[in-house]
Amino acid sequence: MQLIECVPNISEGRDNIIINKIVDVIETVEGVKLLNVDPGKATNRTVITFVGEPQPVIEAAFLLIEKSKELINMSIHKGEHPRMGAVDVCPLIPISNITMEETVEYAHKLSQRVGDELGIPVYCYENAAKEEKRINLSNCRSGEYEGLSKKIITSDWEPDYGPNIFNDNVVKSGVTAISARDFLIAYNVNLNSTSSRRANAIAFDLREAGRIQREGGEISGKILKDENGDAVRQPGLFKNLKGIGWFIEEYGIAQISYNLTNINVTSLHDVFEKTCERANIRGLRVTGSELIGLVPKKVLIDAGKYFLKKQSRSLAISDKEIIHIAVKSLGLDELQSFNPNERIIEYALNDDDQQLAKMNLIDFANKTSSESPAPGGGSISAYCGALGAALSTMVANLSANKRGWDDKWEFYSNWGEQSLGYQNKLVRLVDEDTLAFNKIMAAISLPKDSPEQKKIRSIALQNATKYAIEVPFQIMQTAFACLESIKCMAELGNPNSISDAGVAVLCIRTAVMGAFLNVRINCKDLNDDKFISQILKKGRALVEETNKIESEILSLVDIELK
Repeated sequence: MQLIECVPNISEGRDNIIINKIVDVIETVEGVKLLNVDPGKATNRTVITFVGEPQPVIEAAFLLIEKSKELINMSIHKGEHPRMGAVDVCPLIPISNITMEETVEYAHKLSQRVGDELGIPVYCYENAAKEEKRINLSNCRSGEYEGLSKKIITSDWEPDYGPNIFNDNVVKSGVTAISARDFLIAYNVNLNSTSSRRANAIAFDLREAGRIQREGGEISGKILKDENGDAVRQPGLFKNLKGIGWFIEEYGIAQISYNLTNINVTSLHDVFEKTCERANIRGLRVTGSELIGLVPKKVLIDAGKYFLKKQSRSLAISDKEIIHIAVKSLGLDELQSFNPNERIIEYALNDDDQQLAKMNLIDFANKTSSESPAPGGGSISAYCGALGAALSTMVANLSANKRGWDDKWEFYSNWGEQSLGYQNKLVRLVDEDTLAFNKIMAAISLPKDSPEQKKIRSIALQNATKYAIEVPFQIMQTAFACLESIKCMAELGNPNSISDAGVAVLCIRTAVMGAFLNVRINCKDLNDDKFISQILKKGRALVEETNKIESEILSLVDIELK
């Protein structure tokens, strides 16, 4: 399935009735999922995020632009954020199974329809730009709404689509900028100041465009020019970063508003840290920050790990805990609550089909004990392995945080991260094993009235059976791989947790042995002797080696407990 994200910014952030009417049209389009609505009173602007397959998304975007034109009058609009239209920008972002080139085609398709059917002038920017100067949104938006009457009638800034006259229709709607672009993070940093000038100074330090160089100081000196008469610029500290300072009356503080256009080059936490540094130099303090719209999970995981490393703390903790550290370190909840389930794009999409893994312990036990054949021994083996890996991770964390072992925290953190990875994979395999069983049941239920149907059913059944062998074998391999970290923790870990290392290896042995039983029983129904011979040989070798390492670890445990 191809997925694109659309993040229109509408020029209304104060009237909830208008905002809701505009948002409602998105949900009339089948196949589109609304992810987030983020209004701002001071900016008088709302960022809306929705996702779906390309055609439904551009249909929803068109309806949103149409409804915004009806309900928003740009001739009376006021707000802190630069803007030029009722729908100021409407970017399309490729999410999965779609190229940027394909996304550009959809951006132009939407732009032409907006220009032709709604009579709204459109500038195409970023990857959808038709000429180099229009790649940068700030160039397209230069002069903002107030400068449109003169701008759109010039040959240099004639719209890409729609009318090039400032008629009554355009007076009300303004101009819309439509693009295809990579994921962008809109991010504001809060200062203990009301000075937009000082906020701007920090923004100029960091943003890629930097600042214009002046004689005698950064504020009032004479502008330096090169041989062509162009202003000389001092580049900022970060690539792919845009920034501006402003005062937000709603909060009573100055903010620096950043756009991070390539998170693989410039990270959120680096921008935050450098902002803190440049603020301190000027006698200011960063008090927190806020994200506008949604953010990829990786951004907050990277930030959380960065701050944990600064604290010399183990990184072998759950994603939930890492994200919590990121939120608190960045002060993302200073101005309003920050709910990761709503603000992280992967969580908002919520396409995780791990049903067993989400159950509490009592429900999982009751589900297992019911008359349903799944979850069965394979899923239980995977969960036993996950518990063994979790205990290994726990010993690593207790060792990393042990008093007097501060210089060894990174060593134990690395081992903990390794076993945590196995833990997470084994948790996923709990559901995967049940899914494998369900595939067999689905194949069995296929019709078999004709020779052709029998053939189709037989092939499906064999494929499902092979899959039902491969999944428990993955459980064996993953659980076995965790023995290395358990042995290391038994040898070098916190001696007060030696019994936990012992229980960990017992869980892993159960996982390997139990999963192998499932491999063997499913091999009985597969008509592929070569595959069966190879998988059983590998399985027996894993069992033998597991028993050997288990004995070594339990000997270490026994010696320590005497």
